[in-house]
Amino acid sequence: MPKIKSLNPISADAVRRHLPKKPWQIALLGLFSLGVTGIVILALVALILTPSLPSLDAMKEGKLKVPMRVYTADSVLIGEFGEERRIPITTDGTPQYLIHAILSAEDANYYEHNGIEILGFVRAAIANIRAGRKVQGASTITMQVARNFFLSPERSYTRKLKEVLLSLKLERELSKDEILELYLNKIFLGHRAYGFGAASRIYYGRNLNELTLPELATLAGLPKAPSANNPLRNKDKAFSRRNYVLGRMKQLGYLDEAIYRDAVTAPLSAKKHALRYDVEAPYISEMVRRYMLDKYSDKTYAGGFHVYTTIHSDYQKAANIAVRNGLMDYSRRHGWRGAVNRVRAKGKKITEDTEIAELDKLLDEYRGIGNLVPAIVRTIGEQTAGVYAKDGFTAQIPWAGLKWAAPYINADARGKRPKITRTIIRPGDIVYIQNMGEDIWYLAQPPQASSALVSLRSTDGAILALTGGFDFTSSKFNRITQALRQAGSNIKPFMYSAALEKGFTAATIINDAPIAIEDKNLEDVWRPENYGGKFAGPMRFREALIKSKNLISVRILRAIGPNYTADYLGRFGFNKDLLPRNLSLALGSASVTPIDMVTGFASFSNGGFKVTPYFISRIEDGNHNVLEQANPAIVCVSCPETRITEHDKQQQTVEKLTSRHGQNKDANKTQQTLRVATKADLKEKTVPLDSNSPTQTLLAPRIITPQNHYVMTSILRDVVKRGTGRRALVLERRDLGGKTGTTNEYKDAWFSGFGADVTTTAWIGFDQPETLGRGEAGASAALPIWISYMRTALQDRKEFELLMPEGIEQRWIHRETGEPVAENDENAIEEFFILGAEDEANANLLAPEDPLLDGNNQGADMPTEDGDVNATPDDTNKPINRPKAGDLDELF
Repeated sequence: MPKIKSLNPISADAVRRHLPKKPWQIALLGLFSLGVTGIVILALVALILTPSLPSLDAMKEGKLKVPMRVYTADSVLIGEFGEERRIPITTDGTPQYLIHAILSAEDANYYEHNGIEILGFVRAAIANIRAGRKVQGASTITMQVARNFFLSPERSYTRKLKEVLLSLKLERELSKDEILELYLNKIFLGHRAYGFGAASRIYYGRNLNELTLPELATLAGLPKAPSANNPLRNKDKAFSRRNYVLGRMKQLGYLDEAIYRDAVTAPLSAKKHALRYDVEAPYISEMVRRYMLDKYSDKTYAGGFHVYTTIHSDYQKAANIAVRNGLMDYSRRHGWRGAVNRVRAKGKKITEDTEIAELDKLLDEYRGIGNLVPAIVRTIGEQTAGVYAKDGFTAQIPWAGLKWAAPYINADARGKRPKITRTIIRPGDIVYIQNMGEDIWYLAQPPQASSALVSLRSTDGAILALTGGFDFTSSKFNRITQALRQAGSNIKPFMYSAALEKGFTAATIINDAPIAIEDKNLEDVWRPENYGGKFAGPMRFREALIKSKNLISVRILRAIGPNYTADYLGRFGFNKDLLPRNLSLALGSASVTPIDMVTGFASFSNGGFKVTPYFISRIEDGNHNVLEQANPAIVCVSCPETRITEHDKQQQTVEKLTSRHGQNKDANKTQQTLRVATKADLKEKTVPLDSNSPTQTLLAPRIITPQNHYVMTSILRDVVKRGTGRRALVLERRDLGGKTGTTNEYKDAWFSGFGADVTTTAWIGFDQPETLGRGEAGASAALPIWISYMRTALQDRKEFELLMPEGIEQRWIHRETGEPVAENDENAIEEFFILGAEDEANANLLAPEDPLLDGNNQGADMPTEDGDVNATPDDTNKPINRPKAGDLDELF
């Protein structure tokens, strides 16, 4: 058996002989050991941190905090609300100059490295060590995406390691273009702009594909230091940074010498631009915002919602123009209040030679108000003025745009008309100007009065246009939904409708004569007056409303009772708690909002049905999935009806009859009902429908009979044909109806009316009630606004024919007495009567002892449902005979 040779242990001396003895050998071994240890530690840390990195799906989805966007019914953007301003863009749709500028400034080797550039780290480390502070970064575009998009903003070694790991993961699982697209949309660029799409709009007011090379280079210079390099805050640094970017582009071969030279010499052109929309609808957008906050809370501003309103873009434009022009016309009628300010440039007077840069600085603190542009007067001629406007243009104001400016004294008085410009304005004056078309500019002044307009589609309550004031930035107070104003004569049609319900006829005679009333609900003896202070004597019911006779309205209300009338008005949507239960209701002392008023008038337009205003058509999520869709109660004349007495208790639903009856086609896709909140807090909730149930619709309840509607609509059409609304004849339509309204001391002026299936209310007054001035009645102040809007709203709509329902009879009556006459009588006119009304009137209205029925029985007490009222009519000049039983043609 062979002998096994024993193994001698290695001696310590042998080991020492093989250990490195030279310093460089020791250092090399130490570095190697540290490297191995570091790699092991990093591998372990990476193993621990990797599960906490975002998943591939999260990175590919790359959800942005996209703001909510609000649109008109025809898909025009009218509002945007979000924590971050963002306009998503794609790499394919991004200008190549911008891509090249970003790569030149941030990551020239982007398409070559794997997310981390080692040489870049080394260069940055050396530069920072030499400077003793951080002067150069080494983050690639991929690392910036990882840091800004997926990781928290904390500063720690753990987060930095996560940044590296995530960058490598991004490069493995996303393409270079996908990563770059995230960068283009995510990076912060100052002034709440996230992404280059939003920055383009904020700094230049244009889309990216409309920007010049110098402008694109300016944006590309922002990511490194959005505040320090901001062209609005630090123009010198922004200029240097832009030119550095352009230099890098030239160095890398993206620009030739000629293009580079032109670009670096271009001045900075950035200015802060507020979000502007093709259609201004800030009041409706704010209503949407409040609704969405109430429904979706914190998701509202970042969920990417798309909210489509019922607003029609052309109608909204027309509403804005109508309100603004109406207020400017009113302002001009009452005189010039003077320039906003008078300024000097560097202590010197303003002249034609004053530098534009100085003028821009002087105008910085002034902003546009509505459609008015601030400007500085530079020169004046005998009857002209030259101005420089904030938007950077010059304009000449002709005498036609100056001669209106007689000095304002008070609401009822102006000074002498000017004859030369220098009595109005002088060089250095800060003024406002208004564009009157093309290059024509007039001197203007921000109005102190307010106005508002709202328009509904009468068949379902969709709000077609809503302008809550002259300028939303100046006042966010929405006068359509929040302003409670006295209604004046605008409320009379509803009271007259109530009288028809009680048995009055369009031929009923009432005396237009002075009256003194003592009412326990009124402090003093009340002596109401007509507009103009004149009296016409006995007058037919129809004529009384056409001519808006106050004293006749008081007599009618006295006959039917304030309590009954207030309850009746509640049918139309008026808040009964805000309606006075005394005879002042006849003259419009009730406080109402314009949205209430237009809702009521819609019933006269649509056949006698109650519609509920709504302003949201549908709501979509960020992927355009429909979350909610409006299901308004619609008018259907031939459908089963909800009884009037039940209209507040229930709403009847039936199978969809849209195609059969030509009703609202958009309701076919109903998912949920959205209702307008007409009060300031907008607390009314939506009424959801089960999306799995058969498609249904809600029927608008009938609130007045077809016969009542027919008579009232015929009278309201006569108001336009030959009454206080006759200015509207300029629209050359036969289906227009409406009513003016003017309150005491001309504090409020109204016009509400309809044509086709559009109902509109226009109002003008001061927010803190004060007189508009003598003669500023509904017909002169509000009706022109209504006409201006309706000219656009009705231009593509056919006239509606008023069809006579069953239960209406035409009779020939005497135009003065209302008595039946032969058709060939020279005083004969046709009138419409509701069959059966006389019998109801006999039971409810005839009271032989009532002094309102007999001028010879003055001073008698008249017990009513509302308490004792003592009326002393001055009827001695034209006594009215007591009517005989069955004869209602002379009731008063």
